Amino acid sequence: MYRILFSLVLSRLDPENAHHLAFTVIRWLPRLGIGRLIEVFTRPDPSLAVTALGLRFPSPFGVAAGFDKDGRAIRGLGQLGFGHVEVGTVTAIAQPGNARPRLFRLVADRAVINRMGFNNDGAADAAPRLALESARLERPVIGANIGKSRVVEVDDAIHDYLVSARLLAPVSDYLAVNVSSPNTPGLRGLQELDKLAPLLTAVRDAADETPVLVKISPDLADDAVRRIAELAVELGLAGIIATNTTLSREGLRTDPAIVEAAGAGGLSGAPLAARSLEVLRLIRAVVPADMCVISVGGVDTAADVAERLAAGATLVQGYTAFLYRGPFWARSINRGLLALRR
Repeated sequence: MYRILFSLVLSRLDPENAHHLAFTVIRWLPRLGIGRLIEVFTRPDPSLAVTALGLRFPSPFGVAAGFDKDGRAIRGLGQLGFGHVEVGTVTAIAQPGNARPRLFRLVADRAVINRMGFNNDGAADAAPRLALESARLERPVIGANIGKSRVVEVDDAIHDYLVSARLLAPVSDYLAVNVSSPNTPGLRGLQELDKLAPLLTAVRDAADETPVLVKISPDLADDAVRRIAELAVELGLAGIIATNTTLSREGLRTDPAIVEAAGAGGLSGAPLAARSLEVLRLIRAVVPADMCVISVGGVDTAADVAERLAAGATLVQGYTAFLYRGPFWARSINRGLLALRR
């Protein structure tokens, strides 16, 4: 049914408008009481639960940052079967993001190009909402993904990140430091070790007991991936999230004219799968076995999630395939994982 709906209706809508429509429905699930009925069919089997970061995740599969930028649909996403929701990217200063259009489907590749630009209402706006959601007894694990405000110079990034960290760490289960989006000028330069080490140290200290992870780019050279993984271990971070979107356009099946018309931005979805898996294996070869590594990028089916877990991922996240698979995507992943284990 969803494939028909996507083909006849959603694919004809502007991608961002279609996202807002779906997001509104998910947001209203718990408010209308429908979510509890849906949850009967989507709740992950208890055997799928994972313990990581000192927390119990109902499922190893969660929503990557970017879907719920301000923490407005956490309960609804949990009721659809996701084990955790990574909110954000949130910045210290509210910002509208880049000009529209800024989201483009590559249907033939089951992929998306986005140059959203961290559009969000700011950390001060998100903090009370996350506090309310975190206080609920039945909820998914909540992560807060923080990034640099666009108007802040790279040299002043540490203070900017600290504003968000101090507001969101007390009301989140973990913090993810985003230094890898291609859509904020200068942001990826923070992955250079001389800039990354002081930033992560400062956020780690400000977060107090809240686990801190760093999210990295798939476009890093292998040696750079290893060095950042070693740095994360040296600084005592809780984990690494690999990977963000890519600037690469290699191997796409979509008409090159359509790709060129979409323009700049990060590519996500199926074309990212191979590199994301490579980066996961590079990291797992460097970090201790008990360090949390979250794999994200190109995940579509339960077999994809199982492959990431077998390669050493502690948890797995997805986003882009949500647009192509529909609202019961997490349910199908969880049921598929259970069937594979049996």
